[in-house]
Amino acid sequence: MANVRRFNVLSRAAAGGGEARRAADDRLRAQALDFARERGLGRAACVFDIVALDAAASGVLSLRGESLRAPRLIPQSGELTALAFGACTLGAAISSHVSALFDERRASLALALDALGNQMLMEASRRLQDLVLALVRKRGLTMAGELRPGDPGLALEAQPAVLRFAGAERIGLGCTPRLNLSPHKSASVVYGVGRDLPATNWSRCDDCRWRETCRARG
Repeated sequence: MANVRRFNVLSRAAAGGGEARRAADDRLRAQALDFARERGLGRAACVFDIVALDAAASGVLSLRGESLRAPRLIPQSGELTALAFGACTLGAAISSHVSALFDERRASLALALDALGNQMLMEASRRLQDLVLALVRKRGLTMAGELRPGDPGLALEAQPAVLRFAGAERIGLGCTPRLNLSPHKSASVVYGVGRDLPATNWSRCDDCRWRETCRARG
């Protein structure tokens, strides 16, 4: 059964963002934080489940009558016994407020609020990973490998299945006909789960041309 959690990520996002910025950027970030606090925009929801594998062969993972092609998740040692599916969302409110601010020609605040929303989504994703890992360890298993639909190694076409296995409908999360997540400020993920899984020697960021300058890394 899918596990649902709801929590506030605004305080963690407010404490982060310590990278060097101009004074004007600091002012806009402070305004965006005040805007978010006044409107209660810091709430996030996540859902996750661990689904046992039926078979794994030639990079294709079979579970519950469906198949996912994710060869990177098949370990060189240990035993892959399941996949953990997760999803998190901030809901539609932040994106709606960003659009409204642009309509009001308050573009600077809109961009600052959008950036704050991205940071809150990263915090929600980290919390989701921690929750999944805690459940995996409680079952005496290990977790290794992380892929999101659209990453090298997991096609974007896997998005509906990932959301379905995670139970994303329970937090109001789905995808558009073009497979974009809806609401927009959302994320989905798949982890490998099993016995004695080795640490991976790859990252979902490996093939990104922005990996050396990305603020989300580390």
